[in-house]
Amino acid sequence: MALEPEHRQRVYSLHGESPDTLSLREIFRIISARLWVIVIVVVVCVGMAVGYSLAQTPMYESSSTILVGQQQQAGGTPNLGGDVSGLQQLTTTLVVAADSRPVAQEVIQRLNLRTTPEALLEDLKAQQIPDSLYIQISYTDPSPNRAQMVADTTGEVLSKQISEVSPDVNAVTARVWESAVEPTSPVSPNIVMNGFLALAVGLALGLGLAFLLEYPGAGADREERYSEGRPRVRSSSRSAER
Repeated sequence: MALEPEHRQRVYSLHGESPDTLSLREIFRIISARLWVIVIVVVVCVGMAVGYSLAQTPMYESSSTILVGQQQQAGGTPNLGGDVSGLQQLTTTLVVAADSRPVAQEVIQRLNLRTTPEALLEDLKAQQIPDSLYIQISYTDPSPNRAQMVADTTGEVLSKQISEVSPDVNAVTARVWESAVEPTSPVSPNIVMNGFLALAVGLALGLGLAFLLEYPGAGADREERYSEGRPRVRSSSRSAER
């Protein structure tokens, strides 16, 4: 067996640097030479993102706020809802009631909507404002007026149903604290955010393509260089004859 190292090697480096590194001057040269490639990729990416966003149906969101409390009367016995922490726990339960089928059915009947409770609940969101007795009800719809009407009506229906369920002396109360307003701008699609994301992606793709065009065979040559740097094992003619 005989070992025969090969010393042939390709060099990509400048000014004596490592073969696998590029100087800043070389990087700037490549960017300047391939700037048109980067610009085209960025323009295409941003254009596709903006075009896709404009093709989407604008969605508007409107919100109303409900305040949960407890009615205290003379002779009433304090219970769980008598303190703030107890009411906060109760408010968490009422959030589930706001996003329920009975509420959605009554909202549909009041507004004479052509939809199902399941479809309405998909666009309805109820959540407790952290560390408070407020419930925020939000509704998203392609129509800004309908978004406002559903958010307002849901708050009214929830307040009414809570009062009917708890009619005793220390009754839990819920009233609309802040009515919904008709939104003037859509919440989706966010054209500005989508454009900036597409800009970042386009820059990354453009830079990668610029360097790939500058050194189309760099990856293959690097593997070849490494393989050529290893000693090869071959059988001598004498051992073959044996």
